[in-house]
Amino acid sequence: MTDPVFNVLFLCTGNSARSIIAEAILNRVGQGRFRAFSAGSQPKGRVHPRTLALLQHSHHDIGGLRSKGWEEFSGPNAPRLDFVFTVCDNAASEVCPIWPGQPMTAHWGVPDPAAVEGKESEIGLAFAETYRLLFNRISIFTSLPLRSLDRISLGQRLREIGQTKREPASP
Repeated sequence: MTDPVFNVLFLCTGNSARSIIAEAILNRVGQGRFRAFSAGSQPKGRVHPRTLALLQHSHHDIGGLRSKGWEEFSGPNAPRLDFVFTVCDNAASEVCPIWPGQPMTAHWGVPDPAAVEGKESEIGLAFAETYRLLFNRISIFTSLPLRSLDRISLGQRLREIGQTKREPASP
């Protein structure tokens, strides 16, 4: 018997940096167990060029990445979602659509690297830090024993992951 693949949606307002980065990370780290998507409440219509450069540099497949609205995931033909994570504070405070499948939700807020201004090195550091935070949280998420946790315990663990700021402890 094959284990089901969990569908995960990462939400942000613009869907140009944080949610796109999370989608790419989970599709690689969770390959075969998770299928990641991303969307925005007010999508920019394009993926931030630094997002694409960072992901390419980290050897992620960027072929199918695009900025899109969350309505793609709320209609009758949308994939059944198992998890929905907001990665920006604005999206977390918005009224979200009703998601098919009654997914587990949590807020994993990360500062917006696309909003950083200053020297090229400062902007690059902001994107790298976003990648690091999301990679750490997604790594913790993919290591959870999802089948053995009840819904309440799982919800608590998902919220705790959103507070993770440092490197995960080594086993």
